Amino acid sequence: MTHAPQIKIPATYMRGGTSKGVFFRLLDLPKSAQVAGPDRDALLLRVIGSPDPYGKQTDGMGGATSSTSKAVILSESHCEIHDVEYLFAQVAIDKAFVDYSGNCGNLTAAVGAFAISSGLVDPQRIPENGVATVRIWQENIQKTINAYVPICNGEVQETGDFSLDGVTFPSAKINIEFIDPAGEGAMFPTGNVVDQLEVPGVGSFTVTMINSGIPTIFLNAADLGYTGIESQDEINNDVQALERFETIRSYGALKMGLITDIGDAKTRQHTPKIAFVSPAQDYLSSSGKQIAAADIDLSVRALSMGKLHHAMMGTAAVAIGTAAAINGTLVNLATGEKAGSEVTFGHPSGVLLVGASASVTNGVWQADKVVMGRSARVLMEGWVRIPSDYAS
Repeated sequence: MTHAPQIKIPATYMRGGTSKGVFFRLLDLPKSAQVAGPDRDALLLRVIGSPDPYGKQTDGMGGATSSTSKAVILSESHCEIHDVEYLFAQVAIDKAFVDYSGNCGNLTAAVGAFAISSGLVDPQRIPENGVATVRIWQENIQKTINAYVPICNGEVQETGDFSLDGVTFPSAKINIEFIDPAGEGAMFPTGNVVDQLEVPGVGSFTVTMINSGIPTIFLNAADLGYTGIESQDEINNDVQALERFETIRSYGALKMGLITDIGDAKTRQHTPKIAFVSPAQDYLSSSGKQIAAADIDLSVRALSMGKLHHAMMGTAAVAIGTAAAINGTLVNLATGEKAGSEVTFGHPSGVLLVGASASVTNGVWQADKVVMGRSARVLMEGWVRIPSDYAS
């Protein structure tokens, strides 16, 4: 009996912010996977190690969490105002499903560095020493993102003294600027900064539903019976709580117009995100670091792919920064309405500072830009191998 041999595909394994993923150049993929469709999905699933009924992704590159079950595909841009085009894939762990419905803000921090190191950016745009501006077209959300990548001796500088809560070791700081991060349609889908969301069988909740960075549903922690400073395990070890969050998320997706039938939420796991907020409080981070209420403006906990995130998704941080800058949102109210162009919030791993500017025209809010500091590092580069019957 003959068996399919393995094939090698050039790839780089990178950390970006508090996430990790497998990075590919589009033209390095097998021909059939260079275009959207089932062949690309099958390849990414096999690379990451999904679907895995054991939930461990042992036979792939995934790390069995939403933060580490990801892939990125980059190509040179043919548009003069962009350097690269970036497609993000969120790979489900226990299902044969790849979600392209949103971006990953954390891995965005690695996109500029990968693009430079892979020769996708015009060398004339890269200084010998200083900061290179990489103009990124984010395909999932059809938006421009600028990455400001430090350069030393003509190469990407990865080491440094910038510490990011949720990441163990310091690295060089990369500033990420999200331009007009709201998606298609209104930033507030219902036209309101606060709504009442009716969830059959669960209850009625005051929510802020915003589309900036990624569609996000914010709730008050107290309305859910939480303090707002819960740890990851406290939420993720509570199966009933996770089911309740998913039900709320599904009805929120329906009200936001992201789906037309409640059942569609099962095939749209990456978006919208759901988060709960509370006023600033003292708490102990997952690393044992004491976070003082005086050092933050509010606390936020967010779920991704059905589980509480260990830190904060980059795109959700964009939504937090935007909502904090707009009077009357639940995020803004949780700060005591003291947030302005910058907000510092506490998450399970520590704190994060986000800068945002928003404006209103004829009663319609718009996010102008959101800026945050992240870091990125190459962990491994070479080839990934998969059985050849998954690629052609």
